[in-house]
Amino acid sequence: MGQCYGQLSLEERVEIYRLHAGGRSQNQIASALDRARSTISRELRRNSQPSKVWTGGYEPVRAQQLAERRRRWDGRFKLARQTALRNCVGKSLAMGHSPEQIAGRLALEHGRVIISHESIYRFIYHRTAQKDYWHRLLPRHKLKRGRRRRPGGSPASFIKQRRAITERPAEVEGRQVPGHWEADFMLFARYGQGLLVLHERQTRFSIVQHPPDRRAALTARTIARQLGKLPQAMRKTISFDNGTEFAEHHRLHKALGVQTFFCDPHSPWQKGGVENSIGLLRRSLPRKTDLKFITPAALKRYVRRLNDTPRKCLDFKTPAEAFSKLKSIVALQT
Repeated sequence: MGQCYGQLSLEERVEIYRLHAGGRSQNQIASALDRARSTISRELRRNSQPSKVWTGGYEPVRAQQLAERRRRWDGRFKLARQTALRNCVGKSLAMGHSPEQIAGRLALEHGRVIISHESIYRFIYHRTAQKDYWHRLLPRHKLKRGRRRRPGGSPASFIKQRRAITERPAEVEGRQVPGHWEADFMLFARYGQGLLVLHERQTRFSIVQHPPDRRAALTARTIARQLGKLPQAMRKTISFDNGTEFAEHHRLHKALGVQTFFCDPHSPWQKGGVENSIGLLRRSLPRKTDLKFITPAALKRYVRRLNDTPRKCLDFKTPAEAFSKLKSIVALQT
C-alpha cells in the first residue's frame, strides 16, 4: 500500500470516482489502487470543492483538467518554492548559462528532469515583472530579440582566391566530422580593439586571442600559430565572413594545409557557431569594454567559462570535455 508516488492518471481518477460512488471508504480505495490514503483524501478534497461554475462533487475528467492546470501554474513558481534549486539556477545564470543549458545539465547530472527551461523562463520573467529584473541574468539580457542591423556594402569582391561557402565539403554541414573551424573578430566600442575567435564546429570549442590589430597578415599568422598546434585531422577547413582582416587567408593553405571559405555577403548566420560563441562572450565582455584593462589571466578565465558551459547539442556536456575527448581519439589514431 502506498508504494506508487507518481501523479494520478485519468484511469485512476475514473476508478476513484467509481469506488467512491459505490460507497467504498478511502482506505479501501487506496488499497485497491496501491496508493496512500492521504493521496486519495487529498484528491477527493481538492477536486470536489464547489465554485461559481461547479456545484461540487468529484468528477474524474474535471479533476484531471484541474490537476494539469495546477501543474502548469506550479511550474511557474517552482523556483520560488525551492530555495536550493533557485540558488543553483541563479548561480548558473550568473555564469552565463542559458535556461536550456541549465535544465539540461541538471538532468544530465541527476539522471532525471529536475526543472524544464520553460519553468526557468517563466520564473525569470515573473520576477522581472515584479521589478527584480531577472532577465538581466540571461545571456543576452534583453526583453526584445531581433536583428536591427541594416546591411551595407561588402568587400567580398576584393578578397583574392575567395571561395564561396557553398563550395565547402558536404561533411562540414553535419558537424559529425572534426577539424572544421569558423573564425571571426569580436569587436568593441573603442576603435581598433578586437578579439580573434576560432570555433571548432563539432565540439563547439573556442580559442580566443587578442592580437594588437586586425591587419590581414597578422590575423593569418595568429590563426596559423594557434591551429598549427593541432594534428592535421583537427584542422581541415576554416570559414570566414568577408572582412578585409581575412584577406590573407590564402597563406593558411600552405601553412596549415587547410581550405578556406567565405560566407555570402550579409549572411553571418552561415557561420553561426562562432557568432553564438561571441554572443556568449558578450556576457563577460560587453561592447563597451576597454580591452586595455583586461589582463591575459582575466581573458583566459572568460574563455574557460565559455568552454565550460554545457551545450544541448553535446548532450549537455561542455565544449572543453568534447574537445579533450576528441584530441585523445585523434592521438590514438595517429
